[in-house]
Amino acid sequence: MTELTKKRPEFRNINAFTDLTTYRLPLAGWVSILHRASGGLMFILLPLIVWLFDTSVSSELSFERFSAAFSAGIGFVPGWFFKLVVLAIIWAYLHHLIAGLRHLYMDVAHAVSKEFGKSSAIVTLALSIGLTLVLGAKLFGLY
Repeated sequence: MTELTKKRPEFRNINAFTDLTTYRLPLAGWVSILHRASGGLMFILLPLIVWLFDTSVSSELSFERFSAAFSAGIGFVPGWFFKLVVLAIIWAYLHHLIAGLRHLYMDVAHAVSKEFGKSSAIVTLALSIGLTLVLGAKLFGLY
């Protein structure tokens, strides 16, 4: 068989429904995707964040309404649901902050290697999930 008749590798686009389930993304890739997702989540929930801040600092009556939203809920939405949404905001903020600091450090220190990418991704995930669990325990009244 000559060099020209050998089968060349086939390059094709990735099908999101069939190929992504079998593709093994490295940990640094997951951190990067979650960094974008956390930024999007914070943007989408920005009106809720502004409402939470406004009702918590406007007056004593509005603070009581704010506190009641977490214990009794508002309308048909139970209080635990508000706590879960706030927990998602906490995770999004913490992950976005820590992953952003990771990216800034990598840019400033020129720390671009496979080993550093993996170790810093592990630290990013451990810190963001650990801090979210600690603040979530406080939010749900475990301490």
